[in-house]
Amino acid sequence: MSTTRFLTGITTTGTPHLGNYVGAIRPTVAASQRAGTENFYFLADYHALIKCEDPLRIQRSTLEIAASWLAAGLDPEHVTFYRQSDIPEIPELTWLLTCVTGKGLLNRAHAYKAAQDKNAAAGREQDDGVTAGLFMYPVLMGADILMFKAHKVPVGRDQIQHIEMARDMAASFNHLYGEHFVLPEAAVDEHVATLPGLDGRKMSKSYDNTIPLFSSREQLKKLIGGILTDSRAPGEPKEAEGSALFQIYQAFATADETEALRKAYAEGIAWGDAKQLLFERVDGVIAPLRARYEELIHHPARIEQTLLAGAERARALAQPFIRELRTAVGLRSLAQAAAPAQPAKAAKAALPAFKQYREADGKFYFKLVAADGRLLLQSLGFEAPKDAGQAIARLQREGLAALAGQAEPGDGVAPQDVAAALAALKDAAG
Repeated sequence: MSTTRFLTGITTTGTPHLGNYVGAIRPTVAASQRAGTENFYFLADYHALIKCEDPLRIQRSTLEIAASWLAAGLDPEHVTFYRQSDIPEIPELTWLLTCVTGKGLLNRAHAYKAAQDKNAAAGREQDDGVTAGLFMYPVLMGADILMFKAHKVPVGRDQIQHIEMARDMAASFNHLYGEHFVLPEAAVDEHVATLPGLDGRKMSKSYDNTIPLFSSREQLKKLIGGILTDSRAPGEPKEAEGSALFQIYQAFATADETEALRKAYAEGIAWGDAKQLLFERVDGVIAPLRARYEELIHHPARIEQTLLAGAERARALAQPFIRELRTAVGLRSLAQAAAPAQPAKAAKAALPAFKQYREADGKFYFKLVAADGRLLLQSLGFEAPKDAGQAIARLQREGLAALAGQAEPGDGVAPQDVAAALAALKDAAG
């Protein structure tokens, strides 16, 4: 039976909260125990530098997140669990990928576009406050994924674009230098819960509405007591749908317990009683994990040893692979005889390529990408993959005019550049 590699990372900028546990930590630990899988879990501390300029916060967050995963049952003997910055091959691979990634591709990254939109709304220069790190973030993420030849990357819908970009980088490199990278796929679990926070919005550090995962029993009770509810009095029927309190309870309770609370809502349970039920249910799940967490957090040297052991396992794969990639691009010992030129292969490597993909909006897109990774043409969304395929066929038969209003050249790309690329593809097809 073939083995599927999964890879997951978490940025070390915050303290884990109940939403992180339900949406990431709990399903990650469960997934690590599936047969027929290899699992790579890492602490993305290089990524943290893009978002946080407080060294102590990054160090503390790294400790808290590692302790949280281990306390929740992640077994470092059965997974590769490591800190990103302990793998020097990752920044080296980032540079190799940078050299085959078109700027036009990075221009469309959601985080970069959001920063530009925010600046535009505030009347500032579009790149004000935008670091090269933020702009290059997708390349570092691509290196994280491609280094370990991950087949599946569990992500939310808002992260699908990063997996598509990693695929583009891998395909561009493979096209130029031969088949070295596995093209990863996004694994979106529609059943993973997203918890509301204290104010009913999504639980998030940015909203300051979180319940820390390993709050003390007293703090947990106080925070749950502060969850926003409506003004309905005891005895008045209450709506379970849209209730933050009910949704959090459901994420920690069995189906029977959830139905019992739904019935209690209909019968007019007092909000104070409902909050007490939620506190007891959450604390019942978290208390045994909290004890393990406290033991770990007070012995950081043990966590350090665990991460270094995981890095050693990860580097056993990364070191030979980066040597392979160095050789592929020509970073070789001068004592080695130079391989004879292969003009036919070089000509093939110069060809552009069409790429089809699905975005988070559910629509299907295609793009025409040059061999060097530059975006030549970007389509608008189509309702079905068949429609996108038919549009590509029209484009190849009739030229760019056939898709007026349905596709646009990339930044700085002239229509004649697209026409030349289409002609090159037609000639190669004979």
